[in-house]
Amino acid sequence: MSNVPAPAPRFLIVETGLPIAPMRRHGDFAHWIRVAGGLHRDESPSVNVEAGASLPGHAGLAGVIVSGSGAMVSDRLEWSERCAAWLAAAARAGVPIMGICYGHQLLAHALGGEVGDHPGGREMGTMEIVLDPAAADDPLLGAMPARFDAQLTHVQSVLRLPEGAVALARSAHEPVQAFRWGDAAWGVQFHPEFSATHMRGYIRARRTALLRESLDADALLRRVGAAPQGRRVLRRFVHHARTLARA
Repeated sequence: MSNVPAPAPRFLIVETGLPIAPMRRHGDFAHWIRVAGGLHRDESPSVNVEAGASLPGHAGLAGVIVSGSGAMVSDRLEWSERCAAWLAAAARAGVPIMGICYGHQLLAHALGGEVGDHPGGREMGTMEIVLDPAAADDPLLGAMPARFDAQLTHVQSVLRLPEGAVALARSAHEPVQAFRWGDAAWGVQFHPEFSATHMRGYIRARRTALLRESLDADALLRRVGAAPQGRRVLRRFVHHARTLARA
């Protein structure tokens, strides 16, 4: 019997864009996701599909995490549609997937849902997430508090869930803050990888847009705080996917 330890389960981070320019000094989305999810770089390679990189085969992956983006799913850009087709195939093969913000919307679109501009406009800042009854036995959200804070920034939303998907959480502004499709694919509209520093940086960078939309950037900045429970959702996904990979 070999004493060589089994290799760590490998996660793929799919980058669908870069952080806004002022925040890139803190690294790219893959770095933020690794830090928040407790992943080592050598077990979580990344591929930037927005920059034209090809996606590898999904066989053998312990899990896939899809980042946020400044792009819009409804624009149906070539790289985005290519990524959507890959995600649909991976989800149907049972690969554990977590989509974050754009990734959440892209996963819903890939599986037959509808994504578009939120009729109420932008949601931004540290906001309260409320679990739906269906989350009670969910592997990721079932152990979470019924209400918790998370970091948010988006103007598009999942307007219609794909067939077979279950809504798991909402906010006062957004009815689909999280969903699960099948047994192993999740989307979260909020950003579990964002720290309070990231959130403040995004609000400051969007100050002009917020003013144009009659939103008070200073009030949003005052409301920003730590959101450890939001981050916990990403860690629970990593733990759950590792457990499945080692079963």
